[in-house]
Amino acid sequence: MGVQCWSSFAVLFFRSSVFLFLYILIALRKIKMVKFMQEENGVEKVKCLIIGSGPAGYTAAIYASRANLNPVLYTGLQMGGQLTTTTEVENFPGYPEGVTGPVLMEDLRRQAERFGTDIRFGIVTKVDFSVRPFRLTVDEEKQVLAEAVIIATGATARYLGLPSEERFKGLGVSACATCDGFFYKGKEVAVVGGGDTACEEATYLAGLCRKVYLVVRKNYLRASKAMQERVFNTPNIEVLFEHNTKELYGTDMGLEGARLLYKMGTPEEKEVDIRIDGFFLAIGHTPNTAVFKEYIATDEQGYILTEGKSTKTNVAGVFAAGDVMDPVYRQGITSAGSGCRAAIDVEHYLAEL
Repeated sequence: MGVQCWSSFAVLFFRSSVFLFLYILIALRKIKMVKFMQEENGVEKVKCLIIGSGPAGYTAAIYASRANLNPVLYTGLQMGGQLTTTTEVENFPGYPEGVTGPVLMEDLRRQAERFGTDIRFGIVTKVDFSVRPFRLTVDEEKQVLAEAVIIATGATARYLGLPSEERFKGLGVSACATCDGFFYKGKEVAVVGGGDTACEEATYLAGLCRKVYLVVRKNYLRASKAMQERVFNTPNIEVLFEHNTKELYGTDMGLEGARLLYKMGTPEEKEVDIRIDGFFLAIGHTPNTAVFKEYIATDEQGYILTEGKSTKTNVAGVFAAGDVMDPVYRQGITSAGSGCRAAIDVEHYLAEL
């Protein structure tokens, strides 16, 4: 009786093993077939493609992954975006002791990967949003087809282009007073620019710093009358009209001052030296939208226009998040929030196809 029982069990185990083996074999063949279909003729097919790896791109990836959209994210040239050039970040929720920009972006990247985002280094160099699925070219050669696209390519701050300016990035040179102004509390700083943004940043810094120089290239401010009045009525702001920045100087520990040229190129030209700890650029941002402009509607400055409170662009199935569509706030946390909204908008869009 015992022998028969063991014999029956052996037969059952053998049959089960055979069925399991066949099941696994069929599953593997299906996976290979799907992969073949996805990469047929060298063209990869994806459900959700995210372009950009700042707070907007990574947050969109986290939400899209959790929604089983299997997102593929291309980082762009600067993995992690502008925040990777920031030394300390103290206003991003969840970090009570503060965090460096690179660490913050690494945390977001790891979280996106944890939920299954396929993160790849590469630059989208060409798009065709006139066909469905959308056709995108990466690094001028790889072809990708996508059912939905999230543009999160950000905006690049404009700098003066001085070699010394590059040397002191993160050591006194900044393009965001709201982000970094707190580190210069009680110190002397300079803001470069003559428009509304420059005046707004100067008045913001005046509430933190001992003195603020507003360095203006022309002999007048381009800002609105209301903003000009705020500047002129703030006692610790000194406006330096007709001044150009020649160079910045300091040590490996940080910025110590700036050399300016008054009335550059005229007989009255003279060098002016100001001692400062911080140097803030407020001469505008350039949204990274050039590759999309043939299809995507933008404003006069190049920022992507979206419908109402959504992240939808003028092309159904293409969405925008972060600084690339936000000329006003330009903060890491607002970018992250719009990335969340974009992923949810994509989920709803794909569900209705």
